[in-house]
Amino acid sequence: MSTASSAPRRELADVNGPALIIRVFLPFAVGYYLSYLFRTINALIAAPLTLELGLGAGDLGLLTSVYFLTFAAAQIPVGILLDRYGPRLVQSVLLVAAAVGAALFSTSDNLLMLLLGRALVGLGVAASLTAGLKALVLWFPKDRLPFLNGLMVMLGALGAVTATSPAQLLLAWVGWRTLFALFALVTAGCSAIIYLLVPESASATPVMRGTAMASLKTIYTDPHFWRLAPLSATCVGTAWALQGLWAAQWFTDVEGLDRAALVQHLFVMAAALSLGALLLGILADRLRRYGIGTEALLAVVGLVFIAVQLGIILRWPLSSYVLWAAVAAVGAATVLSYAILASYFPKELAGRANAALNVFHIGGAFVLQYATGIVLEHWTPLAGHYPQIAYQVAFILNLVPQIIAWAWFAFPWVLRPSTSVRFSD
Repeated sequence: MSTASSAPRRELADVNGPALIIRVFLPFAVGYYLSYLFRTINALIAAPLTLELGLGAGDLGLLTSVYFLTFAAAQIPVGILLDRYGPRLVQSVLLVAAAVGAALFSTSDNLLMLLLGRALVGLGVAASLTAGLKALVLWFPKDRLPFLNGLMVMLGALGAVTATSPAQLLLAWVGWRTLFALFALVTAGCSAIIYLLVPESASATPVMRGTAMASLKTIYTDPHFWRLAPLSATCVGTAWALQGLWAAQWFTDVEGLDRAALVQHLFVMAAALSLGALLLGILADRLRRYGIGTEALLAVVGLVFIAVQLGIILRWPLSSYVLWAAVAAVGAATVLSYAILASYFPKELAGRANAALNVFHIGGAFVLQYATGIVLEHWTPLAGHYPQIAYQVAFILNLVPQIIAWAWFAFPWVLRPSTSVRFSD
């Protein structure tokens, strides 16, 4: 027993400074980059998929959102596995499934096979963020987590940047099937790098089977978790659902943009997501020094997001680049949510706590992305385009739960008199 427990400590002594960045931070950042790439690429390939396979809005919504469904379903098991076996093994194994899914997607010729491939991809990248967050908790100082979380999400969000203009160049050159075959190869390579390069977990309290469910019960019965989860899930889930598919459809059907302008808008959104992650991490870090908690910052972000969506729905005379960049940037609010969560639960529960919250993020994105397609199909497309009112109705329906969740989070003394207020970490 002493031998097993001393090995991680020897590894920790040998890995520090720049080596931590190279061997721990960067490999998991690349894994999260791939997760974002897969999450948002359907916005770019929706047109050729629809043309080749004759998909409707409901089919397209289901195909894109099934990624979120398997991703969400895997979160709790993944969280338990991360706490039990460490992020290195879990992430490297799951990325193999993502590579298989991408390869299957590239060879599919019907909706069912596409769904299966996309579902495998969602399962395979299910640990991409939580494994990275777990690694940061294990290897880096706690007071640096908001900044490191922001940096992780910023680098990961470059996957969304890649899924715009760079991917469009490859798409025009080799087509979507070869594009996904290349994704499969890169994902398999990332799996190998993580397995070979990342050291064993620096921590190491094993998670016993008998205590895993009790720990989940502790998380899911914590009142602070339930104050945070609805706002984080509705805002982040909506941002992901829009950026991953429906923003592109809005640009085409409502704004009437051509392909070049659409890709340019998606590029700006992806860049805003990446930059927003870094800025939110830095801002949270700075505000803490002045006694302003991360929860207060999340409340402000949620309120701004609601206002921005109203601007889009009501067609305010503002730049579409600015409005949709703000939508995308809110997808990086996970930087704040996970930093808040880290203050609620001990380090040994980090994997399960992050996974528990991620169930809501990903589950919300699945429901909202799929439901938007169902709402749109209540209108008849004209020349292949759904009318503006269809999108406005769908987006309003998405907005209602966000407003309720924001009030639940920001005014606990009004809605839940027995719950204490925590606007400082």
